[in-house]
Amino acid sequence: MERLEKAGIANARTNDMQDVWMHPQLAARERWTRIATPVGPIPALLPPGVSAAAAPRMGPVPALGEHTDAILVELGWRGADIDRLRAAGVI
Repeated sequence: MERLEKAGIANARTNDMQDVWMHPQLAARERWTRIATPVGPIPALLPPGVSAAAAPRMGPVPALGEHTDAILVELGWRGADIDRLRAAGVI
């Protein structure tokens, strides 16, 4: 970065994930919320560009397989076929 600065080349430091989680500006702007998961609440970063007039949808993280049947039915699978997939260990 020092060489880029000296040469007058635009640059920026890249944050690792720890830097993102601990960034003071995100905390100061209240960009964090908590969402439910099957193992308890976790911190979640609010999406960018959200106005105060419309709160973002920050639903819980689904449990593993929680929506499997609903998705398969929506894709046209029938109950008996889904049961066979489950019995075979496919889902």
